[in-house]
Amino acid sequence: MSRSAPTARTDADRLWRPDLVYSILLLFAACGAVAIAAADTGLLARGHGPGTAGFFIVFGLFAIATGFPHPVFGHVSFDRVAQVMSILVLGPVDAAWVNGLASLIYPWQRLRLGVSMRLVVTASLHNAGLMMFVILGSGLLYEYLGGAIPVTILDPGAGLLLFALVVSMQIVNDAGMMVMLYLRDTDPRLVFNRFTAVVEYVSGAAGIVLAIAFTNESLPYFVLLLLVLTAGMLVIMKYALMRVRLEKLVDERTEELRVQAEEFERQATHDKLTGLPNRRHADSYLQQQVDLAQRRNRRGALALADVDHFKRINDGFSHAIGDQVLERVAQILREGCRSTDFVARYGGEEFLLYFPDTGVERAARVCSELRKAVQGANWSDIAPDFDVTISFGLAEIRDAKHSRSILDEADMRLYRAKRTGRNRVIAA
Repeated sequence: MSRSAPTARTDADRLWRPDLVYSILLLFAACGAVAIAAADTGLLARGHGPGTAGFFIVFGLFAIATGFPHPVFGHVSFDRVAQVMSILVLGPVDAAWVNGLASLIYPWQRLRLGVSMRLVVTASLHNAGLMMFVILGSGLLYEYLGGAIPVTILDPGAGLLLFALVVSMQIVNDAGMMVMLYLRDTDPRLVFNRFTAVVEYVSGAAGIVLAIAFTNESLPYFVLLLLVLTAGMLVIMKYALMRVRLEKLVDERTEELRVQAEEFERQATHDKLTGLPNRRHADSYLQQQVDLAQRRNRRGALALADVDHFKRINDGFSHAIGDQVLERVAQILREGCRSTDFVARYGGEEFLLYFPDTGVERAARVCSELRKAVQGANWSDIAPDFDVTISFGLAEIRDAKHSRSILDEADMRLYRAKRTGRNRVIAA
């Protein structure tokens, strides 16, 4: 069983991408290798006619079609049954071109599913070239080690060689798919999956059984066995499709739980009204920054801001209007700071701002601009002549042992700003 190249639509629909070039070169190299191997013996050299070759092409197409989506990418098929069987009946050279032709034909039905022409061509060329290399290389190795073609008995010695055949086919197939994934900027390790690997080895064993029956048994017995194994393939396909759907549901549910967990975490650390970090988050962040600044001898400035006369706004206009004011002030503060600065709602109408790698002088200039932005904002939608101002108190990290002393210093200066008339910035 093999995995076809991924066929999902991407921005890869440009024509000469590396995966298409690789597929073309792979198919040409595979055809050349088959031609060289067949130069002395010719095609269908083991006494089998076009009818037998036609049977294997049709059976190969059926085995490819009887597949299921890979858990991560592409399509997993049961063509390993047809590949192993054809090697042990036709020999590696004829098995290579027969299965290569089936792999070349099958991807074209994806056009009716809306897959782009470029991706269909890439899958067709890649699958055909890779299957020819898998079958020819592994089959010739099997013959070189003394493996019998056709297989008539299954003794321990023959079983070991047949096991080596199936394993080598899997190794070459996975190597080719890893190259394709690499060229598509995808993690090559995604090619490995325990369930699909088990199915592939079971498919190889089924191909061995069919090859022995094809050689030793009567046609009715072979047809009966083929029907039984075909029914088994269909049952496995149904199970695999069900398993893929269940895995998809589990993945979707896991993603939903992850998103919910992130939202719960955000609710625990952020203010619902303004969307800014809350006091719990701010205290933790500030202590981390104080510790970091002390360890690395870095500067940092802290500001506490408080909306002036906020109680009058709540009492005179309503708490809903107060909430609107807080939301708009939070937006002004956030937009007026750098992306590296930290802005939090510290409680009620109070905000905390932290400026990493910044001295108090520069932080005071930023806070002055923020104060002007709040005062100059258009508040007329709330009420005519409605205005809002804000006061700031600043402190700089120096030799403080704990964030609490930094906060106390900033709070003291904020209190001074309030006491001396509000709508001002006090930094020293």
